[in-house]
Amino acid sequence: MLIVMKQGVTEAEVAEVVERVTAMGLRAHPIPGSLRTAIGVTGNQGPLEAALFELMPGVLRAIAVTQPFKLVSREVRHDDTVIKVGERQIGGGVFAVIAGPCAVETEQQTIGIAQRVAAAGAHFLRGGAFKPRTSPYSFQGLEEKGLRILVKAREETGLPIVTEVLDTDTVDLVAEHADVLQIGARNMQNYSLLKRVGRIRRPVLLKRGMSATVDELLMSAEYIAAEGNYSICLCERGVRTFSNHTRNTLDLSAVPAVKSLSHLPIIVDPSHGTGKRDKVIPMARAAAAAGADGLMVEVHANPDRALSDGPQALLPDQFDTMMREVRAIAALVGRTL
Repeated sequence: MLIVMKQGVTEAEVAEVVERVTAMGLRAHPIPGSLRTAIGVTGNQGPLEAALFELMPGVLRAIAVTQPFKLVSREVRHDDTVIKVGERQIGGGVFAVIAGPCAVETEQQTIGIAQRVAAAGAHFLRGGAFKPRTSPYSFQGLEEKGLRILVKAREETGLPIVTEVLDTDTVDLVAEHADVLQIGARNMQNYSLLKRVGRIRRPVLLKRGMSATVDELLMSAEYIAAEGNYSICLCERGVRTFSNHTRNTLDLSAVPAVKSLSHLPIIVDPSHGTGKRDKVIPMARAAAAAGADGLMVEVHANPDRALSDGPQALLPDQFDTMMREVRAIAALVGRTL
């Protein structure tokens, strides 16, 4: 249920509604809006009577939410969510670019790439310190050492860090170093991990699972929001299909679909979405044209020797080209870099 408060409502009136919801054994989620405050209600096993709240002081109306995902639904919040990290943001008309190596390999490699992408106009630095790999014999990341290298790169460039957290045991460690916690495709339905990052007050970048529908992606986001963390950015990174001309099939139709269903920002990862360097820039341009709120792109100075996903990493000069082209396209759909 969504309880919509009247304009000019007092803090005491909001608190009274929250108290009644809590007394019923449910959870109240106050959602400030540009015009009025709303309160989302979760935890009920069946429909709630609107009259329980509509006669309370300050309440305009109580509305049943039809979507199975409540807090991330466009029904609950009409205004788009804007995620702010210091002076940087995702959403709100800004086309945010997250760029860097797939994996942190050395301090020199990471800081060098961070400086190049920052000079080209990137907003955030990506880099994996903990790497989930298909094979147990592949490079698994530098772990805490990698996190410390990312912190040095942030100090050198000012770029906030986006890095993946793999399990509940390492959430606190990653959150201590990173600005945005990434939940990878393999963990999109790791509900224990989703609940754990929901209790951490760090923005979360949630990637779509390899075979997940848009509704399943939004339900995973709901797990995070239900724990009180509403700073969630979704990421379309391709799904598995029968096609073999790319690593995955990048589903750009998910961008307008999410925009119609949810208030959360959504970015696109054309690196994992295609798996092939020559297809990254064309799909980055397409993502901007589709109305995405940003990109997540892998960049490496020597991708042939990369320890992870070299074939999909752009060279620094290619990243410069992508930024110039995407900047022009984003402007056409009301986004600025």
